[in-house]
Amino acid sequence: MVTEYPVRQARAEDYEEMGALFAGAMLFEPHVDDLGRRLFEPERALVATDGAEIVGSTRALTRDLSVPGAVVPAAHVTGVGVRATHRRRGLMAELITRQLREVPEAIAVLWASEAGIYGRFGYGAAAFSTSYEVDLHRVGPSKARTRPGEIGTLSVDDALKELPSLLRGLQERRPGVSGRSELEWQRRLKDKPEDRGGKTAREILVHRDETGSIDGYALWRGKMDWGPTGPASEVHVEELVATGPAYQALWQHLLTLDLAATLRFGFAAVDEPLQQLVTTPTALNRRISESLWLRVTDVARALEQRRYAVPVDLVLDVTDEVIPANAGRYRLTADGSAARCERTDATADLTLSVTELGATYLGGRTLAEFAATGRVIEHTPGTLNLATAAFGWPTAPASIEIF
Repeated sequence: MVTEYPVRQARAEDYEEMGALFAGAMLFEPHVDDLGRRLFEPERALVATDGAEIVGSTRALTRDLSVPGAVVPAAHVTGVGVRATHRRRGLMAELITRQLREVPEAIAVLWASEAGIYGRFGYGAAAFSTSYEVDLHRVGPSKARTRPGEIGTLSVDDALKELPSLLRGLQERRPGVSGRSELEWQRRLKDKPEDRGGKTAREILVHRDETGSIDGYALWRGKMDWGPTGPASEVHVEELVATGPAYQALWQHLLTLDLAATLRFGFAAVDEPLQQLVTTPTALNRRISESLWLRVTDVARALEQRRYAVPVDLVLDVTDEVIPANAGRYRLTADGSAARCERTDATADLTLSVTELGATYLGGRTLAEFAATGRVIEHTPGTLNLATAAFGWPTAPASIEIF
């Protein structure tokens, strides 16, 4: 859709105006700082203009993402907004369509503030987030002993050196996790008092194994409260990355903090092991919602980048109304270590749109789910079950931050 408002690549001097536009669209106060300016990539941003005024914007961040069996480049889309005075004029459609046709990566991902928007452009909800509001008086943390280790804290400077390798380890274990550059780590650990929302300063909690090596971390804050029956403070966990004894030890510490009545954590996976560490799982008070939306922008390259749970050889007929060059039939052949995808004239085994491809790409949703509503059509008997198994993955995808 072409509107009367020109769309152009952003310039470095657009940073503040774009930030103000997006903040206005999302109804929060704009935050302008040097770190945000250094992270701004004007060559990866688009703006729509009305005269000299910016009235619409979208951005893409250069980051990588874990997918089944690999870590690959992914356009991290953010800052999508239209000035309230210019709504319902096609600006967002034009910005998103142009962005998708121009990104160099084979996949694009985003968190959707309005879930109804992005399916129109071929995005599919590919990962789900579990939010916890834990009743600490009822939850009953496990009393199981863990191997020797020690809980401690780190300064921000030390965390910038120690934590990146742990996050990379999580990417190797779980799809849907975004990598961070040094600047992105600085932004993640930035802790201005005015941004705390009445909570305490962030604590960087770590677990050291018996050799003294850090093998897990948690970022958390507290918030004091007092009820009619006594202390009712809150523990706010922002991020936790660990496995095995470190995972158990960090959660044991957070679930048993003195004076706390409630623990909140908004970035857990659907298969989060925390539910195994408590005696009363209902006290976790879980709520599941969409987190990461994924859009395949180059079918052949995207399907070659990931790995598959079982060997597969089938022909997919893919439709794509936004990127017509994506549409067509593809033969996908893969074993446990490599995949090949190329165009073909062979008869299709399955037909689906790029939306279903994006929704199932991280292994958290199944092709069979979409076949049940006719959005995936099986032409060759047996291929739906095979493809469903191949696209699946043992670990549920999870995104641990909103970018």
